[in-house]
Amino acid sequence: MARTDEVTTGKTSGEAGRGTSGEAAGEAVGGTTLGYEQARDELIEVVRRLEAGGTSLEDSLALWERGEELAKVCRRWLEGARARLDASLAHEAEEAEADSRAAGRGTGEPGA
Repeated sequence: MARTDEVTTGKTSGEAGRGTSGEAAGEAVGGTTLGYEQARDELIEVVRRLEAGGTSLEDSLALWERGEELAKVCRRWLEGARARLDASLAHEAEEAEADSRAAGRGTGEPGA
């Protein structure tokens, strides 16, 4: 059983129940909340193991499924980061436009 747990969760049965602290915003995968770097590093290890070969079909399928889960976690983190950047840039553009309009009113320029 420990071997299957290790393949599907990347942890031995003794580690499987432990979460990580400071990652409340992470995605839950296999009962553990993962940050981006942790999911990425585990995904790299899964790919390395699959490319190395020598695993049974069952273990290879379990690794592939785990890799798919980890890829989704990474994608969600990156999409969230992109959304935050886009929102921040949009907010800065709005502030710059508002500042520009306010500056135009104070100079007595026509059309302000």
